Amino acid sequence: MARSIWSGSISFGLVNVPVKLYNAVQRKSVQFHQLHDSDRARIQQKRVCSADGEEVPFEHLVKGFEFAPGQYVVIESDELDALAAQKTRLIEIEQFVDLDEIDPLMFDQPYYVAPATGAAKAYRLMVDAMDEARKAAIGRFVLRQKEHLVALRVKDGQLVMETLVYADEIVSPASLDTAPAADAEVSERELDIARQLVAMLSGPFEPSRYRDDYREAVLGLIERKVAGEEIAIAPAPREPAAVPDLMAALQASVDAVAKRQGEAGKPAAPKAKARKPPQSPRKVAQKS
Repeated sequence: MARSIWSGSISFGLVNVPVKLYNAVQRKSVQFHQLHDSDRARIQQKRVCSADGEEVPFEHLVKGFEFAPGQYVVIESDELDALAAQKTRLIEIEQFVDLDEIDPLMFDQPYYVAPATGAAKAYRLMVDAMDEARKAAIGRFVLRQKEHLVALRVKDGQLVMETLVYADEIVSPASLDTAPAADAEVSERELDIARQLVAMLSGPFEPSRYRDDYREAVLGLIERKVAGEEIAIAPAPREPAAVPDLMAALQASVDAVAKRQGEAGKPAAPKAKARKPPQSPRKVAQKS
């Protein structure tokens, strides 16, 4: 069961709604440790002074900002503490906006916002009012001594809060070293086939269809190696040949999608009764 990471209130106008905050995303990645190749012992990371090569105890570490090559200004911890945002228990709403006004590039980390004990009515009132007006709330709150800009929106009758990056943190497309595509010209025929390809590949978004194939492959590799299996490295796949003609590439793509969709619509041929497959290494690992 998920546990709340923060509790406080949403404040807008003179209304306070007591709430709890929960992580809405659990990042999944495969973690590796660095080992010595000869004896498989863990490698320790040491803090070593670049001047004398000596290991530096933690209590002698200070924060420094490099303002010029090789020149640092030291910032004391209490100086940073004096600048840190004061801890509050409020998500202070500053305005309500249309959700599509927020550039998706600004979204950072999502959280679920749930009502605290006794706040169900006030919470429901806020959810219904925002949902009916189709608005998102923009506000600020402090988490772990850092003030965050946030957007709250309604999803399936639940408040979701996402921290936002600040506008000056978004890289401007004008700074890219690639020439803008607006100068390129396309023919009406090319555009027609591109539209056809987009239409053929269009459909409802189903997030569960998409898996982290690389993570699954790494976990499978680990399970096989734990089981003592000898791993054969497959040769790298060939790079796809460049298509000399954009029009030919578009038409070939349309033809391939049409063929795939046509085959998907055909009834499957009856299969011979197969033997029960052995239990997968992943299930074995989960049970052990």
